Amino acid sequence: MRVLLDTCTFIWLCAEPSRLSASITQLLGRRDTLPVLSHASILEITLKWTAGKIILPAPPRQWIGEQAAIWQMALLPITPDDIYRASELPTLHADPFDRLLVATAIGRRLSLLTPDEWMKRYPVSCLW
Repeated sequence: MRVLLDTCTFIWLCAEPSRLSASITQLLGRRDTLPVLSHASILEITLKWTAGKIILPAPPRQWIGEQAAIWQMALLPITPDDIYRASELPTLHADPFDRLLVATAIGRRLSLLTPDEWMKRYPVSCLW
């Protein structure tokens, strides 16, 4: 099973796993679960780090790469279809990164691992 991680879910998994729900921790521990990290999350983390909004133990290029390898994550490129789909979603949520993640999950038929109640309002499979 492939599951798309929300940006906060990725950060919590790597840095603060106690913030994950018990069901998500169990799901990510299964051998048949392949966590997927979108390039949109990489961009979001990099922009927040550059702006000083988050602190990482190493620069994003190093830290994200190391964590993706440790957790055996697949990296998912952003496609034009993902971008178009994000622009076609109803404006229930203004965050462009969250909208892009929702659009990606819908288009690729992935469950989105997120605690974000706003994202759960879209017609997407969300787990938490």
